[in-house]
Amino acid sequence: MNVAAPASLLFTPLTIRGFTAPNRVMVSPMQQYASDDSGLANDFHLVQLGRFAMGGAGMVIVEATAIEPIGRMSHMDLGLWSDEQIAPLARIAAFISSQGAVPGIQLVHAGRKGSMQAPWDGMGPLTEADIARGEAPWPTIGPSAISPGQGWQVPEAMSEADIAANVTLWADAARRAAQAGFGIIDLHGAHGYLLHAFLSPISNHRTDSYGGSLANRMRYPLEVITAMRAAIPDACAIFYRLSVLDGMAGGWTEADSLIFCRELLARGVDVIDCSSGGAVSDRSTDTRVRRGYAFHAPYSRAMRQGLDGGLVATVGLIVDPHQAEAVLRSGDADIVALGRELLADPNWTHHARHVLLGEGYDDWPQQAGWWLDKRVGALRKLQEAGETPMTRYQDSPA
Repeated sequence: MNVAAPASLLFTPLTIRGFTAPNRVMVSPMQQYASDDSGLANDFHLVQLGRFAMGGAGMVIVEATAIEPIGRMSHMDLGLWSDEQIAPLARIAAFISSQGAVPGIQLVHAGRKGSMQAPWDGMGPLTEADIARGEAPWPTIGPSAISPGQGWQVPEAMSEADIAANVTLWADAARRAAQAGFGIIDLHGAHGYLLHAFLSPISNHRTDSYGGSLANRMRYPLEVITAMRAAIPDACAIFYRLSVLDGMAGGWTEADSLIFCRELLARGVDVIDCSSGGAVSDRSTDTRVRRGYAFHAPYSRAMRQGLDGGLVATVGLIVDPHQAEAVLRSGDADIVALGRELLADPNWTHHARHVLLGEGYDDWPQQAGWWLDKRVGALRKLQEAGETPMTRYQDSPA
């Protein structure tokens, strides 16, 4: 029996473990540098993330949240290393859920790329000017004592005991995230942060059981996944943000990612969230990554085709509803993640539904949708009368 294709894949619900997202639009985690050294979420985060949920996105992921203080990127990052940090995040998760979206949170350890400035202060290592502002640097860690770039700290190479303790930190943060009500826990395993740093031969020069061979370099991230999966309810989904390739000679490759992702899925990861590059601080060295529209789609497609099961998300200059629909229909991904496009238009998802399905305002929050629906008739009458917003002023003196 032939089953008719859905009118829109983008607006086809998606069930993963214990939740069903109303659509395939995911709010990509976006650092806002709006906290302080406490790592506590505040009203800014509630409003910032809440407006995306009100705007119709199916999954809303809180920005990268550190598992320990030295795992932050900057002094202004969120944290989940303490039980004190649960309640403010739980408030956000509850509001996202109340709008029909699935709340998620990205966990991170910045590793050797921590202790940095906010983007508008330079996005580099902390300087004397930053210290004078009260932003003192902290020591960083990594698989090996290799700086991510000129002027950056040389991280302390982690011992095997350090690695074991660090794995426990990931599991504890995941437990807190589940307790706060997040249905998705997304690990930041890309862009040169600690998980990625262990994978990449560029940053991992170890000679013990955590370095050298591909199997050894994968060991620490896989231990993290195993510990996290055991620490959270089965209903919680795990997403893994992955740099599919370093885009640098001698670095992590697409073929490595396929091997690694099979191991991730076997250990309970549900979605591979595809990105690229970032092994070092100078992104201009990622010479194999061209940043055009939907520029990660070829990598997510390769992961989706090469894996037996599991779901794949893609991110990167997805800006148009028809483009997002085409990403899904072509088999490039199962989920589209949007970031800066949603900063420009938090209601992008509602607008996309109208473009693709021609629907009105029923899916908007009632407090807005009712009024917008009434406005349609008034605008139609003006259009039929040949009026435009400038009609009143066309004959006005300059």
